[in-house]
Amino acid sequence: MRKLNFNELIVFENEHYLAINKPFGISTLEDRNDDDHILSLVKNFFPEVQVCHRLDKDTSGVLVLAKKPEPYKHLSIQFQERKVAKIYHAVVHGQTNFNSSEINLPLLVKNKGIVKWDPKNGKESNTYFRTMQNFRHCSLVECKPVTGRRHQIRVHLKYNEHPIVADTKYDGEYLYLSQIKRRYKHGNREERPLISRIALHAYSISFKNMDGKNITIEAEYPKDFKVLIRQLEKYGL
Repeated sequence: MRKLNFNELIVFENEHYLAINKPFGISTLEDRNDDDHILSLVKNFFPEVQVCHRLDKDTSGVLVLAKKPEPYKHLSIQFQERKVAKIYHAVVHGQTNFNSSEINLPLLVKNKGIVKWDPKNGKESNTYFRTMQNFRHCSLVECKPVTGRRHQIRVHLKYNEHPIVADTKYDGEYLYLSQIKRRYKHGNREERPLISRIALHAYSISFKNMDGKNITIEAEYPKDFKVLIRQLEKYGL
């Protein structure tokens, strides 16, 4: 695991919960291919901590952990009753026209963890999408999952023919500056993509604290996501 400053990751903390801005490239829980993960890192500081939900390894953003079993159960019930509101931001291929548009596709995990639309055997899966900004070749989209299926946002966008940039597992492609910048001059070095991982960020989460009061937590974009948006705003309009 690359060295992380745990305190710099924290975006919210009270006596019951801890929220971090998870970096991309790190698993939430133990991965058979990687012993380093967020839970093991946080357990060094809070031995009883439990992860309340998961983010994919290459997805950045807000991740909530419970310090004790009771708050973990409290939030788990809210997830089960679909009372937790999560918002993701994604950069997708093509211009979109989402206006709180609902995508409802039953999903099923297939071989090697690939998720596919399966109207017969798939589980109910709902996401609402809203276009935040259109560029020439891409758009920034707000994603609000109602259910919490594996790879739900990624698969819904793929089947709507707007896969997430750099999400090669679900038909996304890498985006290069030469594709968006007019009169781009190729140098001697091999061009690198504007973002090298899935352009998906868990922007915010809202739920009720143990005392019944609402908590909303936001996580700012990491550097690579900021660079992508900045380049699109500069050259991609």
